[in-house]
Amino acid sequence: MPTPNRILLVDDDSSIREVLSMHLADRGFLVDTAGDVNEARGQATRAAPSLVILDMMLPDGSGLDLLPELRERFPSVPVLVITAHHDMASTILAIKKGAFDYIHKPIELDAFDTIFDRAIDLYRIGGQSEHFVETRGPGSYKMDDIVGSTPKMQAIFKDIGKLASSRATVLIQGESGTGKELIARVIHTYSAEAQPFVAINCSAIVDTLLESELFGHERGSFTGAVAAKAGKFELAADGTLFLDEIGDMSLALQAKLLRVLQEREFERVGGVKRVALRARIIAATNRDLAADVRAGKFREDLYQRLKVVTLELPPLRERREDIPRLVEHLLSKINDKLSKRVTKVPHQVMERLCAANWTGNVRELENVLTRAVVMAAGDVLVADIIPSPPPLVTEDSGKTEVVSTTGRPASLEDVERDHIRRAYTWADGHKGKTCQILGISRPTLERKLRKYRIEHTR
Repeated sequence: MPTPNRILLVDDDSSIREVLSMHLADRGFLVDTAGDVNEARGQATRAAPSLVILDMMLPDGSGLDLLPELRERFPSVPVLVITAHHDMASTILAIKKGAFDYIHKPIELDAFDTIFDRAIDLYRIGGQSEHFVETRGPGSYKMDDIVGSTPKMQAIFKDIGKLASSRATVLIQGESGTGKELIARVIHTYSAEAQPFVAINCSAIVDTLLESELFGHERGSFTGAVAAKAGKFELAADGTLFLDEIGDMSLALQAKLLRVLQEREFERVGGVKRVALRARIIAATNRDLAADVRAGKFREDLYQRLKVVTLELPPLRERREDIPRLVEHLLSKINDKLSKRVTKVPHQVMERLCAANWTGNVRELENVLTRAVVMAAGDVLVADIIPSPPPLVTEDSGKTEVVSTTGRPASLEDVERDHIRRAYTWADGHKGKTCQILGISRPTLERKLRKYRIEHTR
């Protein structure tokens, strides 16, 4: 088991070993050193370090060859690779093999401290269960699961249960990224799972092609129609046709769709034979169709046909209580897809996830988590790429402005002091995280804290 505050420094340059050893010892760390690969193996076995600083070029081999071995023996221990090479290939290879970060020579101590603090903080957080939320491993959820315990989501679940035994047309409304297609697929699964689910995005195809895609066409009906083709209405058979972004459909096509819904039959483009519509129609939009009807942008009669049952999906900001469960669900899905095991979420990271605005809703949350999993060096989700909370603003015109108690603009020193205090408070007194927020080194932060006499109070 790794020993807390014990560092293994591997470099064949004795001057680098001496400088970094003294620097880290001054900061309270125990430092073991090695000058080659074999010595490093022995030191790692004897000392069980909590962090490894590893030179790439060593007398008896490459540090990159030792790196996978260290990651296998000590999976929770961060490894910092240092090298005189600045080429892209070396950097990519080091990170790919599991390095937490990559430091170039000559080593600048402020930059070194920033990276070192991030790595050691990650190790400490990963080893203390009270500091993180443990999520489940891959395979805990199915892809079609919907997560939500808020009253609005529970009401939607109840409506889905009622819809499962009917063939009623459904209109799903909600902002982009709220999961409209997922809801449509769940409705289909519970009511006609054995039948086809056919989806088409009405905003992604020009009118002339969309008509052919929906209704199909006969051979020779237009230039390029070298053979007859069945449209989405036919392909859906007794299943579900999902019309996504229905609000972007042109008025001309809206009229043709209305006729199909009224008569429950249609003709292929260029054809005369009438084909029965057997599929259930589920439409979705991120637009306010009622407002579009009033503005003359959407047919009222079609709107009435589509909204037999309407489901309003709430944006993520209106169901923040669901975010921790969503994070668990999405991490399981992402880990499974990427063959990773990022299962630990520090409480402060979860708090930031819950506080973010998420204008792109669940889709944006999933994208952010995917990037975080890809970039994670271990099993802990780090805060580096999680959106920061919105800045503090005055009420005047919604513009960000720092003012003194007299009402006039504050001095640069006052601005810096207040900004550091806010960042330090947001990080709950954690100096490593405060450095990440402010983009400064640990010594610089400590100097500023002393200068402005800033202390963390709980």
